[in-house]
Amino acid sequence: MHRFLPPLACFLALGALVAGCGSSETESAGPSAAEVREAFAGAPAPLRGVHAQANQLLEGGPGAFKARLRELRGHPVVVNKWGSWCDPCRRELPHFQAQAVEHAQAVAFLGVDAADYSRGPAKELLRKIPLAYPSYVDDDLKISAVFNGVVATPATAFYDSRGKLAYMKQGEYRSEQDLARDIRRYAR
Repeated sequence: MHRFLPPLACFLALGALVAGCGSSETESAGPSAAEVREAFAGAPAPLRGVHAQANQLLEGGPGAFKARLRELRGHPVVVNKWGSWCDPCRRELPHFQAQAVEHAQAVAFLGVDAADYSRGPAKELLRKIPLAYPSYVDDDLKISAVFNGVVATPATAFYDSRGKLAYMKQGEYRSEQDLARDIRRYAR
């Protein structure tokens, strides 16, 4: 099922509104508020902490990012580096939305907003394509360097449940199925 998780019902309504306006973003139908609650009900505490910050831009640099990875040990983590200026990022973000809901009980998702330099464009993109998880602000690419994701945007890092980097993909996920395959393969 293709779904994404905005943190609040207003994001669902806004997403539906944007979908009807001919946006160039890849769109997917959002879940109902009941489906959202059901997907995340009973998730382990570290994953609930991530979901509680859904669609937010977080400051704190590499230190905050590494601390979050430590908090999430025991759970696999998928980290997606994106930028509002990046068309391939815009196309793949709905895949990450759907998979974050699909794996809400077991896998943490984090975003890294790379080289936007101004919060306005990133916030606008997050209004159009709300994310089920927070994104760390990475204007200087120091967070991206933590997971060897400096070369390309988008880039996706997969951490295993021990907190070890298991795989790094440079470039776009062209389909949700390809992303789902890599989650099954590397996010264990």
